[in-house]
Amino acid sequence: MDGLLNFLTGLSVLLILFVLASVRRAHIRVEYSVSWFAAALILLVVSRSESALRAISGLLGIGVPPLALLTVAGCVFLIVLFRLSVIISGLKDANIALAQRVAILEFHLRTLNEKTEAHK
Repeated sequence: MDGLLNFLTGLSVLLILFVLASVRRAHIRVEYSVSWFAAALILLVVSRSESALRAISGLLGIGVPPLALLTVAGCVFLIVLFRLSVIISGLKDANIALAQRVAILEFHLRTLNEKTEAHK
């Protein structure tokens, strides 16, 4: 049990460092890094607090506390991934709307150019 908890602690610390480095280098925006940072922090706290781990395992009805930790970690990361999927979907919709507006502006510009050339 201790080996798994130590591994998850190391993994969460690495994730925190990776997120902070990515924000510092501007590879990820701050508002998107908050969910990853929170997920790593939750994983770190739960993997280091045996009483919280036992309480979560009892609450979920799972007899093995590390399995409860992996279940909680999986759920937290699924929530983060769902949040990012919603953001990506919104960006795709905004990108389509922007492409349509650019096409309309190009059409109007082409029409204006044709009218000015016709009046010459």
